[in-house]
Amino acid sequence: MSAFQSADERVWFENKLLKCRQKLRDLPREASNFQRAQLELEIAEALIGLNRLEEAWSCARPLVELFIAEQKFEHAVKACRVLYQANQEDSIVALGQGCWLAVTYPVDPGLSIEMLHNIVDETPEQSDGAAVAAMAAHYIADVRAKEQHENLTFLTMQILAKVAKRHRGIEDEESIRMWIEILELNDTDKLFNRLATIVDVMTGDSWWFDRDHLRAQLPVN
Repeated sequence: MSAFQSADERVWFENKLLKCRQKLRDLPREASNFQRAQLELEIAEALIGLNRLEEAWSCARPLVELFIAEQKFEHAVKACRVLYQANQEDSIVALGQGCWLAVTYPVDPGLSIEMLHNIVDETPEQSDGAAVAAMAAHYIADVRAKEQHENLTFLTMQILAKVAKRHRGIEDEESIRMWIEILELNDTDKLFNRLATIVDVMTGDSWWFDRDHLRAQLPVN
């Protein structure tokens, strides 16, 4: 995410920062950890908008585990998004973990697509990784989106077409279909196994939460 583009945007983010900090100060003592963390996340997002990236990282980093402990997984993904946008040493680690959460849990499909699109942007043009992330985003849009289904699947198909063009120089619909079949992107089991490998490479051994514990809590179906 780039810094603000105009003086008006700067003023908007500064006002948001001031309001959120005041709301945080005004919270009653009995307010929950989640209520406080929600405001801290908004503060971190405002800091990103003001290009105060190190402050945004410091603000958002403790929130990932807190939101997971509260089982607020969409908020945990948003915290990871801030950490990725903060452009710090471990921002790619944050992106990988945010993508794992965004795929594992039924969060807002638009947010999941955004996180996976970031993998597309971070992946070399000739790598299959971008194709895997783009196809995963398209699958999630198709399966999870309801009211936004048409808009989100159109968006993810555009992302997939962009990746096909840069990956193999192909643009027509039939060639894209063949490219999907050749790369076995239409095999969902293989697709998400490959995505898991990509995420593992991004995060290395720097996981901030216990994936096995979270998997064990998932419904069987």
